[in-house]
Amino acid sequence: MNTRVIIREVLKTIVKSENVKIDEPLSKYTFTKTGGKADFLVFPETSKQVQDVYQYAMKQQIPVTIMGFGSNLIIRDGGIRGIVMSLKKLNRIQIKGFKLIAQSGVAISDVSKFALSQSQTGLEFACGIPGSVGGAVHMNAGAYGGEIKVVLMECIVMTKNGKLMTLNKGQMGLSYRKSRVAEQGHIILEATFELKPGNYEEIRARMDGFTLQRQEKQPLEFPSCGSVFKRPLGYFAGKLIQDSGLQGNQIGGAQVSTKHAGFIVNIDKATATDYIKLIQHIQNTVKSKFGVELETEVKVIGEDLE
Repeated sequence: MNTRVIIREVLKTIVKSENVKIDEPLSKYTFTKTGGKADFLVFPETSKQVQDVYQYAMKQQIPVTIMGFGSNLIIRDGGIRGIVMSLKKLNRIQIKGFKLIAQSGVAISDVSKFALSQSQTGLEFACGIPGSVGGAVHMNAGAYGGEIKVVLMECIVMTKNGKLMTLNKGQMGLSYRKSRVAEQGHIILEATFELKPGNYEEIRARMDGFTLQRQEKQPLEFPSCGSVFKRPLGYFAGKLIQDSGLQGNQIGGAQVSTKHAGFIVNIDKATATDYIKLIQHIQNTVKSKFGVELETEVKVIGEDLE
């Protein structure tokens, strides 16, 4: 048996055989609908399976890439070598009093809706964030004046050495779109949020208001990776892009949204290369006109096409 067949068969002993895919196009799993193939794409269903796949890969010196919802991600057109682990099937939510415990693969918007169903307040701001719990905690996601660090209590993570640890909020080092967990390369497996009792109708009204704002302002009709750039100190990224005359600019099938300049949308079979070139063009133009360096909020990974 060749090496690829051996790796595939071992992975099938760790997770269900239907949860192992070979040469799978990652464009099927990203919000931009772009990205090359993964050598191996694996969908573990438990933290133990995540740990076992990771430890096997470490022993065999196979690179591992963790993928959540693919909402804040651009995967280059050459794809990703080694094993990609999608955590989408780690999707359990439970509640203990006012502690809401969610596995990393649950949509953070679904956690927000679950909190609503329990008349618990604190996660309304997350009702429209298009990512997983793991991704939201990893980057301390926020919207409408709220952010993850306000409600996060603790997390279970797997370290780069394949060990499980529980970290409290202070140990997470959460700041604007950053966390110590991300810097140290830990993998988030589960998060506990501390919520408060609230009134169902009032919580729903806030969430409905946020949803309406999102629908009015964001280009939800096209594939996109959400807000592309972090907010520069003292500025708004979308305003800088708009004032640079870039709204509507297009490279290949990727376009600076005409509805919200902070978004890049896939309007016509865009490639990841189109996205990356347009991001660089925006950064260069804004730096030239305003002297401001735009830092990407979206993460770019993978290999270029040869």
